[in-house]
Amino acid sequence: MSTVPAIRPAAPDDVPHLDRMVRSLAEFERLLDAVTATETDLREALFGPRPVAEALVADDAGVPVGFALFFTTYSTFVGRPGLYVEDVYVEPAHRGRGIGRGLLLEVVRLARERGCGRVEWAALDWNAPAIRLYERLGARAMDEWRLFRLSAEALARLAP
Repeated sequence: MSTVPAIRPAAPDDVPHLDRMVRSLAEFERLLDAVTATETDLREALFGPRPVAEALVADDAGVPVGFALFFTTYSTFVGRPGLYVEDVYVEPAHRGRGIGRGLLLEVVRLARERGCGRVEWAALDWNAPAIRLYERLGARAMDEWRLFRLSAEALARLAP
C-alpha cells in the first residue's frame, strides 16, 4: 500500500464502499441504530438526476479507505456559498497517515476554487483526536452556537 492514498472525487462504483464506511462511522459514533440510508439513497444523492451532495474518496491502491461527504450551503452574512462537511471518515487501520487531513484540505481547495466564503462541519465533543486535527488546521469551535435539528418525525408532524 502507498504511504499517502490518492484523494479523488467519488464515482458510482464507490457507492458500496461509501455505504460500508458510513456504517463503520455510525458504529464509531455509537449511532449505528440511527442509520436508515441505503446504497440506493447514497447513489441517488451523489449521482442521481439532481445530486444534493458530493464525496471525495481516499483511494489506496484501488481500495477506498476513507471519504469526505459535503454539500453546498449559502451564507447571507458573507453573501457567498460555503461547503458543509457532513462526514469525514478514515478506516481505523489507515488512521495516523494524514488521510483525514488530506480529505479536509481537498474540500478546502474545492471551496477556494468555487469562491466559497467558508467551510463548516460539526464534531462530537468526545472525539478529541478529530478536534485536535481541526484546531491544528486553524478551525475554531463555534461554542456560542447551538445545533438544532427537526427529525423526520417532527417534519411529518409539522407539515400541513
